[in-house]
Formats: sequence, C-alpha cells, structure tokens
Amino acid sequence: MLSERQRMILTAIVDDYIRSAEPVGSRSISKRGDVAFSPATIRNEMADLEELGLLEQPHTSAGRIPSIKGYRYYVDHLIRVGGIGEQDVRKIRGFLAEKMNMWEEVVSHTATILSQLTNYTSIVLGPETFNTTLKHFQLVPINETSAVAIIVTSTGHVEHKTVTLPEGVGMNDIQKIVNLLNDKLAGVAFVKVKSVLHAEVGKELSRIVDSCEHILQMLESTLADDQEPRIFLSGATNIMTQPEFKDVDKVKNILDMLEETPKLMQLFQAVPDGIQVRIGTENALEAINQCSLITANYSYEGQSLGTIGILGPTRMDYGKVISLLDYLSKDLALFMARRHK
Repeated sequence: MLSERQRMILTAIVDDYIRSAEPVGSRSISKRGDVAFSPATIRNEMADLEELGLLEQPHTSAGRIPSIKGYRYYVDHLIRVGGIGEQDVRKIRGFLAEKMNMWEEVVSHTATILSQLTNYTSIVLGPETFNTTLKHFQLVPINETSAVAIIVTSTGHVEHKTVTLPEGVGMNDIQKIVNLLNDKLAGVAFVKVKSVLHAEVGKELSRIVDSCEHILQMLESTLADDQEPRIFLSGATNIMTQPEFKDVDKVKNILDMLEETPKLMQLFQAVPDGIQVRIGTENALEAINQCSLITANYSYEGQSLGTIGILGPTRMDYGKVISLLDYLSKDLALFMARRHK
C-alpha cells in the first residue's frame, strides 16, 4: 500500500514521462505546482518506489521511468479518466453523421477516426454479417433424432449444420417449424435473429409443438452468427513516430505482427466486457511486449458485435484512450440501434 505522497509522486512521474518520453528527475517534479515536496524528499520516495518495482532507472545518472508494474498500479489506482475534449466529440459526431450504408464502412471509419484522435494504431474487429440477412431456412431429416439445417443468406452463402431434434418432433412438425421460420425470419439481419426468435417465433411455436423451449434452443444455436470477425487497421505506422521505437527491428516485429490476422486474433481472444488494459508483458505476443493494448467491446441488442482496440507504447496516454474508447463504443452501439430499428 502506497502512502499518499508516494501515490502523488508516482502519478507525477507517469504523467511527465507520458508527455516527454524522457526519464523524470526529482527536481522537475518539485517544480510542479501540484507537488509541494523538496527534491530530497522526492528522491527518497523515488528510491522506495524503485525498490517496490514501480519505477526503473534506465541509466545511472538519469531520472526514473515507470515500470510495467508501475503503469499497472497507475491504471488501476491513480488514473484520472474524464470526458473527452469538445473537439474530439465534434469529430466523432461528424463521423457518425456520415452516410454509410455498409457495416464494413462503419468499422473502417471507426478505425480511422480512432487512429487520428490518438496518433496510435487502431484495431477494430466486427462481424461481416451485420447487414447479412436470412434468406431461406430448411430442415432435412436424417433420422428420427437428427436433421440437417440448411441456411441460405442474402449474400448467397449456404451453410449446412447437423442438429439434434427434440424428442417427439415428427415430420409434420418439422415442416410447420420451417414454414414459420421462413415467414418470420426471412429478411431479418442475423444480429436480430435471437430477439425475433423469442419475441415472435416463440409464441407461434408453442401452438404448433409441445417441446417449444427445446426447439427454440436448437434454433438459436443453429442460427447463431458464428462467422469469423474481420479486422480493420488504421495508423499501423504510427508506432514509428514514438521515440522509444527508433530501433528498426522492434518496429519491424510489430508491423509484421499487424499483417498477420491469426496473430492479431490472439490478442483479442476471450476479451471480457468493458474497458480492458494490457500493459507490456501482459500481452500474449512477444512482439508487443513493449506496447500497451486497450480494448472495449461494442454490442447491439445484447449481442456483442466486436472489439475496438488501441495499440501504442507503454508510455501511452491511458486516460485519453480509455475515455475515447468508452465514449465511442457506446456511441457506436447507439448509432447501430438507430440504423437498424
């Protein structure tokens, strides 16, 4: 547990290092208006913070810089996250006011605006099927307990899935179910199928068959949108403008990773809801062990659509990025709701 003075000094060091990219000394901290301690007192506290593993001294005569552990403490306990600037709000609102007909346009523009606002690399994941609708559904019985579900989408994609039929569902029931689904779900976007199944299909289904709940569960699983998400990148070379990445080999490893979709997908595996911050070696890939990745999920009608991520140096402006991601992920969800009422 840090003392209030240590917390204040650690905050000052992280904030100054984020701004300057130069090791921070006790004298520069003592000149700050919000720190009322002598250089000697600050030096003693900095030495203690270094012993705790929260600061590092890159050179013998230099000041200190935050360690990965120091950044983590800062993000978890000290960071000041406020609203975003009025200029950034105007840019985001202007972007959302543009006429974009395809989901891919929205995701691509989101990546662009984020890289422009942060000067870091933005990575946005989203399903390709936001605008894809169900065109036709068919169930072909194999035997008494199983059938093949044939799903045809508005893009012409045809998918076959083997499903287990609930007990007691006969041939006549199957045809009634298929007719009902095609009547209620044809033309419905896949991201809305789940809500329509429960709101409209469920009532009708209960009049047709006895095992209504089991059939709904089977249909929900069968019609789930399980296509791999696409990845949209913007500002990939922004990492080269950061002073700590003057080493060509470091930058090459990062740029190579950004070009490999399977590796990028590793970064976003099992990303929980809300804002998540992974700092340095907390990231799954060695290529970005000197970077930080901040992510936020965005959703529509309770269904997760994808993830927005910002990749930058560990010396990242965490407060600004977290505020932007929080604001944009929520605005993006509202934008989708308006577009798909």
